[in-house]
Amino acid sequence: MSNETEAVIQIRNLSKVYRDFWGRKKVQALKSLSLDIHKGEVFGLLGPNGSGKTTTMKLLLGLLFATEGEIKILGKPASDVSKNERIGYLPEESYLYRFLNAEETLDFYGRLFDIPAAERRKRTDDLIKMVDLDHARRRQLKEYSKGMTRRIGLAQALINNPDLVLLDEPTSGLDPLGTRDMKNLIRKLRDEGKTVVMCSHLLADVQDICDRIAILHAGELKVLGSVEELLKKENSTQILTSKLSPEAVNDVKAVLEKHNATIESIDHPTSSLEDLFHRTVERSIERPGERFVPSGEPKNEPAEETAEAEST
Repeated sequence: MSNETEAVIQIRNLSKVYRDFWGRKKVQALKSLSLDIHKGEVFGLLGPNGSGKTTTMKLLLGLLFATEGEIKILGKPASDVSKNERIGYLPEESYLYRFLNAEETLDFYGRLFDIPAAERRKRTDDLIKMVDLDHARRRQLKEYSKGMTRRIGLAQALINNPDLVLLDEPTSGLDPLGTRDMKNLIRKLRDEGKTVVMCSHLLADVQDICDRIAILHAGELKVLGSVEELLKKENSTQILTSKLSPEAVNDVKAVLEKHNATIESIDHPTSSLEDLFHRTVERSIERPGERFVPSGEPKNEPAEETAEAEST
C-alpha cells in the first residue's frame, strides 16, 4: 500500500494552455491541478476524452512544458531528463519495431539504458517469462496479436527496472484472460514496491486494481481519493452473515442470534466506479469551474492572461 509520507509524484497548481500559430490561446487542457501520488500505490487517472489525461502524462514524462505550476517526479523536476532512467512507460499504442522478435526488442531497449550485456540477457529472459511470451520469444512482432503486443510493450516498459511505471490503457485490446493476466502483473508490480499510474476507459479494471483515483473533466480535478472510500454509500448499511435459512432471513436482524448466525461484517454498501464517474462528469457540466482541491492546498485560480493577441 501507499506510503503517504513519500510522494513519488508531486503536482502543484499545474496548468497547460495550448496556443495556435499566432500565440493566441486555443485550448486550456489543465487548470490548477494539484495532487500527490505515493510510493507503492496503483493510481488511476480517469476522465472522458479531452479531460487532460494525455496532457498530464506527457507533462510527467517531460514531453510537454507546463504553462504554470510545477511537477516533481522522484524528487526531480519533470524537465530533468535523468529522471526517465527510473520511469517505465507503456503508451496506448506500442510503437515497436515489427521485424524484431521479443528477445531482440528487449535487448535493444536495454542497450538504450546502457544495461550490461549479462544483466540485459537475464532481464530479457525474466520479463519474457513474466508476460507469458516464452513460447513466442523468437517470433517477429509483426506476427503478434494485439494482446501479445501489449504484453511485450509492458515488458519493454520494465526493462530498466523502473521505480515508477506509467501505463496508458494497459488492457486495451486484451481478451478477458489477457485482461486478468495484465491486472495480476500490475498487482505484482505494486507488491514489489513500484508505483503505477494508469489511464483507462475500462472502469471495472480500474476499480479492481487501483488504490486511489483522480477524475478529471475539462482540465479540472473533480474527484480524488481511495476507491473504497469514494464508492462507499454513507447513507446505507449492509450486513453480511453466514448462510441463513429462509426462516432466519424473514426474521430479520433482531433474531439473528436465535438462529446461530454470525455477523461477519457491518459496513456501507458501495456503488460502482462507473456510477461515480458518470455522476462526477454530470456534476462538472452542471457546475463548471468547481474542482477538487486537496486539503491544505491554497485554492488559487490560474492567473488571468494579461494580454491576448488580437484576432487577425
